[in-house]
Amino acid sequence: MMLQINFDKWTFMSDLSKGIDISIPLAFNGPQPNTYGVPRAQSTAYRDGTFVGDTREGGSCNFETYTLTPHCNGTHTEGIGHLTMDRIPVHIEPGDSLIPACLVSILPVTPADTKETYTPTLQAKDQLITKAALAEALSHFPESLTFPAILIRTLPNAEQKTSRDYMETAPPFFTHEAMHFLSTLPLRHLLTDLPSLDRLFDEGLLSNHRIWWNYQHANAEIYHPFKNRTVTEMIFVKDQIKDGLYLLNLQLAPFVGDASPSRPVIYPILT
Repeated sequence: MMLQINFDKWTFMSDLSKGIDISIPLAFNGPQPNTYGVPRAQSTAYRDGTFVGDTREGGSCNFETYTLTPHCNGTHTEGIGHLTMDRIPVHIEPGDSLIPACLVSILPVTPADTKETYTPTLQAKDQLITKAALAEALSHFPESLTFPAILIRTLPNAEQKTSRDYMETAPPFFTHEAMHFLSTLPLRHLLTDLPSLDRLFDEGLLSNHRIWWNYQHANAEIYHPFKNRTVTEMIFVKDQIKDGLYLLNLQLAPFVGDASPSRPVIYPILT
């Protein structure tokens, strides 16, 4: 099922039968990634009097209650409402059903290997995604500099990302220079396999999130052009999926909240 796409000055072809799901399926009560040690996503059979919503316990059907924290339990997409006093729900325009995107793989470095910065002060053990590494990776795909989405896979790309407890294994994060660089591009959607753009324990500053949305004050009015940007965290892109150009279908659960479980699907672009 071939589709021709005209975007900016580029013309692409894509096979819509070749979709690749890069979300981490959320296994309620099972293995799942976790951030900040929050309770894991759970499902429980609904009970009311003699009714039990579990066929294994004699119920007529399965009827479960799900409990989750989208920011911490798996693949999710968040909007500017993550920062604001107003409860602004994350939202994807219906017209954004197929979004030109570029996938790049980045090897993090330590603070000793770069002059790039972060607030709070960097620690020797930190692992950083730098502007230099992003610019180098994107230089191989010049078309991508006009694209509205980027997907960032960190190396090494262990399968354990699908069930990692990030309280035990601290993840990499972006430098401020890297985030300013991404913010200068015409991006609307940033997707990463990390649980946060920021260091997990950053004194509550969320400085990279604020750079991405150009949002510095909790009571600021939101009239700037970045308010419709999204961040998708905890994706997983398998090794056999090559860096390059794709169409992105970013599927969100219709939650009215600052974050929603999501299912990004990508389709290879044929140039």
